Amino acid sequence: MQKTSSVITPYVLIFALSVVLLNLVFVIFPALLIASLESIDIEISPFEIGNNAPLLLTSNLILFSIWYVYSKQKSLPFSNFINILRSFDISKKVAILVGIAILIIYSGFTIPELFLDESTQYADYQILIKSLNVFPNTDTDDIYVNEQNSRYFRMLLLSFSQEILENIKIIPFLSSLLLVIVTSLFTISHSKNRLSGIISMIILLQGFTFLEYDSIAVYENIWVLLFLSSLFVLNTKWFFSGPLYILSVLTKAFTAPFIVFNLFYLLHSDTLRSVKIKVTTIYLSIVTLFSIYILSGDTIYDKIITIDFNRFLYSLSDFSSQMRFDYLLLILLLPTTIGLYSLAKSGVKFANSLLFFLGGLLLMGPFVALITDFYVILPYRFIPLLVFFSIAVALIFFKTSKLEDIPSNN
Repeated sequence: MQKTSSVITPYVLIFALSVVLLNLVFVIFPALLIASLESIDIEISPFEIGNNAPLLLTSNLILFSIWYVYSKQKSLPFSNFINILRSFDISKKVAILVGIAILIIYSGFTIPELFLDESTQYADYQILIKSLNVFPNTDTDDIYVNEQNSRYFRMLLLSFSQEILENIKIIPFLSSLLLVIVTSLFTISHSKNRLSGIISMIILLQGFTFLEYDSIAVYENIWVLLFLSSLFVLNTKWFFSGPLYILSVLTKAFTAPFIVFNLFYLLHSDTLRSVKIKVTTIYLSIVTLFSIYILSGDTIYDKIITIDFNRFLYSLSDFSSQMRFDYLLLILLLPTTIGLYSLAKSGVKFANSLLFFLGGLLLMGPFVALITDFYVILPYRFIPLLVFFSIAVALIFFKTSKLEDIPSNN
């Protein structure tokens, strides 16, 4: 398996690096794609520099310079200092206390948002409320209501939040809280370093897009939590992975193509061969059943699928506009991609998966745009990217060799 991972690493890098560089080009030249593909009345230069271009270029020049000095040991004291930081860890007790403190601070700032009137924030909230009033009916005259109510698990949770907890935003907030925790645990499980879990929490919580949608009912994070959990349990409670993935699809159909991430992660993990065969069989069965369900012609999805390659091309530049306030992501995306490749070459198989995730998640929005015009690619759809970016940055900083070579501190 190690040999297979080494062979595939350059190809995964080419895929991820191509997608990342393409998206960053549109950060530097936001109008490049539109000016090339579309005739518009106003004159616009395709090479007009974007607002974030100076920050992106300057920061990457500095970061790659620092990486060169460190990796080539041009300054031995500096390289030794970085190595000391990378090998530093904290006890389990301290990690728990710090993690709880972070979650308390985060909750303190977020809980007031639970009392905001979401109807004044997002127009789609009216559709959500209308759908909840007739849930679980999926046979109304309103296609948008039918689509909402076809996401049964999500609507069930939101209905519980609204009717039982008397605040529709509580479950979305709790799902975001759990997402932060699972992100930390997932990071620790691969880095064998508890401090890396704390760092991944901090990186995720500083994300503008995450904080923008962390308590929003109409654009909740339940689907992201379920998808991440379906990966997290693969190495321990693998039999829960399939059900969790199904629930993620029943929360948001956007995760349906994410099964390729589950399969890639599974095949490049240290899971026993027999378990890989069982889980792969489960996943393929899910794909088969879902395909039959779609092709039956009795669902909302067969009514909204229309292939248009132009929509795919236009959506390629969505990242540059919708993630323009996530400065840390913009700054570190390219260095993180290169850093993951370095880890993958050293034998860290999970780095291959993260490379594939970063490239694939950047393409998921355009892919959805390719097959339908029913959904609008909004910033919250990049939250899975923020999650795996947070994990990747923490992993790169604290993981210096293969998992079995790193001692675990108690």
